[in-house]
Amino acid sequence: MFCVMHFPIKVCVVCSEEFELRPDKPGFANRCPACSEPEEEGPVGEGLESVVDRKAESEVNAARRKAIRDLLYRGDN
Repeated sequence: MFCVMHFPIKVCVVCSEEFELRPDKPGFANRCPACSEPEEEGPVGEGLESVVDRKAESEVNAARRKAIRDLLYRGDN
């Protein structure tokens, strides 16, 4: 008799759809083929904006860390 092996069924972490995890599936093992497709590149000037955005986000995160540190270690004397 012939035994057929099935591929494991996974649930996509992005869209919550079930899909078969096949060996030749591109992308991540926890995402369906539609959600694993690479995102398209933006316009040429978008790279510069992302640098500015990352710097602004870094500054915001530094201020957030300082505020949390001040709250955690302040003296309540």
